[in-house]
Amino acid sequence: MSPIKYLLAALAMAFSSAALVAPTASAQGTVVITIDEGSILSQSKAGKDIQTKLKNIETQMKNELEPTRKSLETEGKALQTKVEGKTREAIAADAALVAELTAYQTKAATYGQKRQVASQEFQLTERQALIDFNKAIEPVLMEVVNEKKAQVVLAKSQLIYSTDAVDVTPLVISKLDATTPTVAVTRQRVPAQ
Repeated sequence: MSPIKYLLAALAMAFSSAALVAPTASAQGTVVITIDEGSILSQSKAGKDIQTKLKNIETQMKNELEPTRKSLETEGKALQTKVEGKTREAIAADAALVAELTAYQTKAATYGQKRQVASQEFQLTERQALIDFNKAIEPVLMEVVNEKKAQVVLAKSQLIYSTDAVDVTPLVISKLDATTPTVAVTRQRVPAQ
């Protein structure tokens, strides 16, 4: 290796080691806390409340669709029996059967659209519930930040390593439970087109 390459390699090593040491030196004295967002959602009263309400809304949506699904299933089996053993030409020649098949396809397509709308509404409802949950967490988290005099808050899901001493998740959960045990969850509707 030429002397210039050695010099460039040495300079690169010097800059990279300085880049590693500088953040550590500047971070000394910085108070860092971590939170486990998933645990806050799953273990807090408000998080459990949201999960229960979302489950109820999902059940309500399924119950709304169930009669149509059962009707289509029954009608589909009856049509399957009618077309069984017939050729395409024989089916096409039977105008009444073609009309029944066309009507069934229309009903099935309408049901598919209703299911899609219900899915979109559930996703919107879930998203709004999480937005409202995050709004409820914000003042609690700021209270904990002020108590701990923290300059940095990190999500545990984004960390490679941290000690339990910097994890304030239980404190956030207890304060959230005290201030916000429930969160309103309202079914969101997709505008009719």
